[in-house]
Formats: sequence, C-alpha cells, structure tokens
Amino acid sequence: MASRLVLVIGDLFIPDRAPFKKLLTPGKIGQILCLGNLTDKETYDFLRQIAPDLQIVKGNFDVDAPNLALSKVVTHGSLRIGFTHGHTVIPPGDADSLLITARHMDVDVLLWGGTHKFEAYELEGKFFVNPGSATGAFSTGWFPDGEEPVPSFCLMDVQGDVLVLYVYQLKADANGVENVGVEKVSFRRNSSHGVS
Repeated sequence: MASRLVLVIGDLFIPDRAPFKKLLTPGKIGQILCLGNLTDKETYDFLRQIAPDLQIVKGNFDVDAPNLALSKVVTHGSLRIGFTHGHTVIPPGDADSLLITARHMDVDVLLWGGTHKFEAYELEGKFFVNPGSATGAFSTGWFPDGEEPVPSFCLMDVQGDVLVLYVYQLKADANGVENVGVEKVSFRRNSSHGVS
C-alpha cells in the first residue's frame, strides 16, 4: 500500500471546542482511526468529509452506537495496527495490560484512548500511542492537581515497516496565547523509536 496519512483521534466529547478543525482538510488524509467517544452525528459527518475511510471503535460514552466493535485491526505497509478506546483495558492505561492487549490482537502498534492524555512509547518491540482528547475534554483521575488536559491528535505516515507519528498539541504560553505544537516520533518494527 502506498504511503498515506492516517488521522488518529478520539475522546472528542465537546465538538464545539474543536481547536484543530482548520488543520483537518479534505484530500490530505487517507484514513481516520477514531478511538471512540465521538458522541454526536455532526462530528461524525465532519470526519467523513475529511476522509471517506472512517474506522471507529466504541468508547464508553458511545451509547447511541451499540453495534460498534470494541477493537479493530488495520494494516498499513507491513505494520498491523490495532485500536481500541481503552475502557476495556484494566487497569486503564497500564503498560503491561496494554502489552497483553497488543499481543492478544497480534499487532505491532496499539492505539488506545480513554485517558485524554497523549502518550507514545515502545515496549517489547511494540509501539503504543494514545492520541489524547482532540477537544481537551476533562477526565478525572488522569491529571495531577492543577494540570489541565491538552487538546491533541496524531497523524501517522506509514512506509513499509516505519511509522512516523506527528503529534499535534494545542498549548498556551504564559500569556495565555494558544499555539499548535507538532512533535515527530518514529517507530520501526523490531527497533527502537526516536524523538526528533
């Protein structure tokens, strides 16, 4: 499969507080992997306009979508990529539990949501990514006192056995001025990833 951008997004909850809408334009993204908690039809329709290949798994608040799968697997290049909301991983966000999930799904990359906080790391040759909440939706239990959720999403570019992850985060400076920061993380199957 030729290289194409894949949007990884989840835990949207507050569609009218979507700071990244202007960055997401039709024709640039080949596929969307939505990790659940889409929660409204307008956001679904918006994502369908961005890329017709919209893959969604069920989040714990997607009560109006009882037929969504809890997890799915897609293949890009030579990488098997699994994705799930994360509310079925116990304890939530636990690295060992996520590793067991990745092994069970037989994937090289596991995408999960639920914590509303961006994370990316490698463990035992597998790559784990939580894109956070695209709207910066609040979540109890995941943030230290005084820390606010940072809106974020990820774009993946896969070529063969290499995945390049672009992490978009909306951050405010000391004066409250918001800017979108982009971080690049690379993963190659059977090797370590580097941050640049």
